[in-house]
Amino acid sequence: MLLTTMRTVTLPSGEVIPVLGQGTWHMAENPAFREQEIAALRLGLDLGMTVVDTAEMYADGATEILVGEAIARRRDEVFLVSKVLPHHATYDGTIAACQGSLSRLGTDHLDLYLLHWRGPIPLEQTLAGFAELMRMGLIRHWGVSNFDEPDMRDLSQLPGSAGVQTDQVLYNLMRRGIEWDLLPWCQEYQIPIMAYSPIEQGELLNHPALRGVAERHDATPAQVALAWVIGHDNVNAIPKMGTPGHVYQNRAAVGIRLTPNDRYVLDEAFPPPFHKVPLEMH
Repeated sequence: MLLTTMRTVTLPSGEVIPVLGQGTWHMAENPAFREQEIAALRLGLDLGMTVVDTAEMYADGATEILVGEAIARRRDEVFLVSKVLPHHATYDGTIAACQGSLSRLGTDHLDLYLLHWRGPIPLEQTLAGFAELMRMGLIRHWGVSNFDEPDMRDLSQLPGSAGVQTDQVLYNLMRRGIEWDLLPWCQEYQIPIMAYSPIEQGELLNHPALRGVAERHDATPAQVALAWVIGHDNVNAIPKMGTPGHVYQNRAAVGIRLTPNDRYVLDEAFPPPFHKVPLEMH
């Protein structure tokens, strides 16, 4: 399988990351798949998908342990992302949660640390925790996840908010609500979107329109769905790839260039929003 050069997205810090990374949600939930999941993550690194995204929530920390095993002795190749749960996100709680994640991951720092979603704890406390973690050298950057456009506006009013590097949200052909306001807002302020569940956990793959476009490109529906997501400016994607076969398939999506007609067909089948849609979450 011929693999094209990996495209990139530039973070506000100026750091460049691959347009396609690796998600780990639902990994480490079944011990029977453990070796296969570790092999898939390592193959992804081999193929340039060096963003690895995880969270303290996933499998109650077991996913971070699995990721730590997968990236052991290759830590310097990885742009490692994890997340703090909202109910942990006080100043002290954010620091303690990060230290727990680092311990499970077997590393001394994260490249990016995200607030998993907005909760009742004031954002000022979380940002103060992020600032202290950066001062301590435990994280290099911070960002948010599952923030809608009003949340991003609230965040932007706070001291220190200019450090935000990304908003990680649910985005795929079936979940296009962010195109109404969040995506344009983030593009205006040059804050990349990191798309999770970019193929809707496989649910959209039997759609005839998607199959038709895939056939024209000699590709799979999953590859087309992924190519559509990462074809947007300042958007990268972190699909979960639990097997080496999926890793190769997803990596090849980087080389697919959808035509204006392809996009028209997909817009007809999966219409963009025509009004405000509250941010969807899985």
